[in-house]
Amino acid sequence: MRADRLLSLLLLLQNRGRMTAPELAAELEVSVRTVYRDIEALGASGVPVCADRGPAGGYRLMDGYRTRLTGLTDAEADALFLAGAPGAAGELGLGAVLTTAQLKLRAALPAGVADRSRRIEERFHLDAPAWFRDADPVPHLAAVARAVWEQRVLHVRYRRWGGEGHRVLHPLGLVLKSGIWYLVALADDSPRTYRISRLLAVDPTDRPFERPAGFDLAAYWAESTRRLESAMYQGVARLRLSPRAQRLLPMHFGAAGSRALETAGPPDAEGWVQAEMAVETEAVAVADLLRLGTEAEVLGPPALRAAVARTVAELMQRYEAS
Repeated sequence: MRADRLLSLLLLLQNRGRMTAPELAAELEVSVRTVYRDIEALGASGVPVCADRGPAGGYRLMDGYRTRLTGLTDAEADALFLAGAPGAAGELGLGAVLTTAQLKLRAALPAGVADRSRRIEERFHLDAPAWFRDADPVPHLAAVARAVWEQRVLHVRYRRWGGEGHRVLHPLGLVLKSGIWYLVALADDSPRTYRISRLLAVDPTDRPFERPAGFDLAAYWAESTRRLESAMYQGVARLRLSPRAQRLLPMHFGAAGSRALETAGPPDAEGWVQAEMAVETEAVAVADLLRLGTEAEVLGPPALRAAVARTVAELMQRYEAS
């Protein structure tokens, strides 16, 4: 709405001082011509906006003028909880709302505190997605978020391993993990987790539902993560690791690799150590452990060592044949 944009423009000038029309246009995501019209509208409403010409020119408020129109709307107050993750706020459709809320908050702060908050914003940045991976496409995220907030039943069609499925869901909450959005929802009276990018269609209803008393989203997620980890790791590999492999283990295997190093015995004369590491199924473990190349040796269990040896022999035969 234009009224919201005018307020944002006013707060930008109040918080940052002199700004050029292109700078204002970039912040408000409008054209420079729209900025000119909005500046005229502010002046016509009695706001003392001064225009300074020249290379160092721009628009500014008359010295000493400050607005007190800093009350937050409900949506802006909600959006402030996502201030540390502006990308997530944008995906939820709250990017512009968050920006306005931050401007209002900064305008209400004393000058010294406002300057400090601006310095923090300039020096710290949170980038939630994992390295070297494109973000999941989440076209239905905003609709799901509305249903979560309004406690409305959702009909969804989603992609699963065996094809497509349909569910009637009572959405309880959203989780952003390593750049991937998940929906936690009641299905058949038990909470389950759905990856938002696998939702093929979302049909919000007007039907409300009762949120389970005492449901704790953070506690559910922690327990769900623990169960997933327990299900993934089905065995333990005994490894002999070179000094380089010891450095690579946490990078390639995360927490499992770090825990393995904690179990490592004393190094031999060449710096190699023996350690035990939790691994997934045999096929997955073979592929993962071969990433370490000649920097690691699988000592056991015998079946895993034999599987690695077979794979290496097959690779050698293939490359010798070519």
